[in-house]
Amino acid sequence: MTTAMIPIQWIIFIGVAILSWLVQMNLQNKFKKYSKVPTGNGMTGADVARKMLQDNGIYDVTVTHTPGRLTDHYNPLDKTVNLSDGVYNSASIMAAAVAAHECGHAVQHARAYAPLTLRSKLVPVVSFSSNILSWVLLAGILLINSFPQVLLAGIILFALTTLFSFITLPVEINASQRALVWLSNAGITNVYNHKQAEDALRSAAYTYVVAALSSLATLIYYVMIFLNRRD
Repeated sequence: MTTAMIPIQWIIFIGVAILSWLVQMNLQNKFKKYSKVPTGNGMTGADVARKMLQDNGIYDVTVTHTPGRLTDHYNPLDKTVNLSDGVYNSASIMAAAVAAHECGHAVQHARAYAPLTLRSKLVPVVSFSSNILSWVLLAGILLINSFPQVLLAGIILFALTTLFSFITLPVEINASQRALVWLSNAGITNVYNHKQAEDALRSAAYTYVVAALSSLATLIYYVMIFLNRRD
């Protein structure tokens, strides 16, 4: 590897790390801010989730409570919408937005939304890759000059995780779009607080964008190590 390449890579990593921290702090602040803004109808996150599922004709998905903060997620394997402590029992605009977003994934699942289907198919492969990836990359760097094929294998495995990160982007954005349209049409949000729900979900989406860029930057880093090896 050339010495000129090292500063560039470190600049990229530091830049991505700072950006990731800023996005996370922004999300935390938005969560606190909009968790104090009531929806006006008294519906909790759990109520919103159940209504959105019913309005979309989905009756085989269960809304459950999961401990933690910002741990909300939809599990397609057991068809559950899992809402965190600050969402399940909260009647705030943030809770409504998050609950609707997770139900957006349930709607995607029910409608066989192509990017979600593709992401689901990649989960086993990415899970397997993640379990061995660190060891393969470490061995690849140590053996870079004698067995560069090991690092190449690591790069291929890492490329799968990067692909997964980028496929996640349209899945998350589409779920938010579905959520916002439904929140407005169902009268959960109004002219006064819809922009706040939109802002909350946009802030959450930024975390996935940064994660994808971080994964891409790391992939490029390993590719440059491979290309600049001594033959």
